[in-house]
Amino acid sequence: MSLNMLTPNNACSVPTSFQLTGIPGLESLHIWLSIPFGSMYLVAVLGNMTILAVVRMEHSLHQPMYFFLCMLAVIDLVLSTSTMPKLLAIFWFGAHNIDVNACLAQMFFIHCFATVESGIFLAMAFDRYVAICDPLHHTWLLTHAVAGRLGLAALLQGVIYIGPLPLMIRLTQIIAHSYCEHMAVVALACGDTRVNNLYGMGIGFLVLILDSLAITASYVMIFRAVMGLATSEARLKTLGTCGSHICAILVFYIPIAVSSLTHRFGHRVPPHIHILLANLYLLIPPILNPIVYAVRTKQIRETLLQKAFS
Repeated sequence: MSLNMLTPNNACSVPTSFQLTGIPGLESLHIWLSIPFGSMYLVAVLGNMTILAVVRMEHSLHQPMYFFLCMLAVIDLVLSTSTMPKLLAIFWFGAHNIDVNACLAQMFFIHCFATVESGIFLAMAFDRYVAICDPLHHTWLLTHAVAGRLGLAALLQGVIYIGPLPLMIRLTQIIAHSYCEHMAVVALACGDTRVNNLYGMGIGFLVLILDSLAITASYVMIFRAVMGLATSEARLKTLGTCGSHICAILVFYIPIAVSSLTHRFGHRVPPHIHILLANLYLLIPPILNPIVYAVRTKQIRETLLQKAFS
């Protein structure tokens, strides 16, 4: 999630709608681009709905770890659905127009739920830390109610952090992007945007840097505890319980880091590459998270196979 600033436009008006360009420079390929993007969106929706259905039906999965996974699936559905239907409408029907309130709502949902997802990963890291470093107290500390409160805290963090952003922006009309991403929207802001700039950088620091540092600290303590186990078999088995979470974290943070670095330092990168990367970082985690957890989590894998062949 990138919340940096671009140079604002001097023209100032109060539009009732905006024009999304889609993928600038690749307009002639929009119909072909709709095939991979539409396919990826379908895979993301089916994968995350499957995770939700499996956890709901299998009572043995009614544990905090899997509740966090369900929260992750809901977030991924919100993130992908906030952008992909409109993107596909642009590709298929040339539906470039978007109402101002819909645009600001889209911007809020994208950045809010990316922030919430980071918070859920932190909660999952805490769950793994307690399960491995203090297993005797895991069921006492990580109850269903506590898991729910951690999820609610992550949601409130996203709402509180991102809520002010749409209120800080006055805009012109044409957005050179396929969706209302903060950097693209603020590039059109009227007036002094220094407060928005500082606020955006502060949120980026709080969400990405502090959350990732806290997750890293959790795993440092986890690895220290694992290395103290008596046998290599026990160490590998314990680390295996963290494998899915580590993969999901990398799937979430790496595309965001690549997109952010490309926006900040890739001044010679063509605009359509920036926008393709921005769309992919909202699609890659929703696609890969269900696959990662289905492949690496024994309980989910066994439940899926049982339902498939029953």
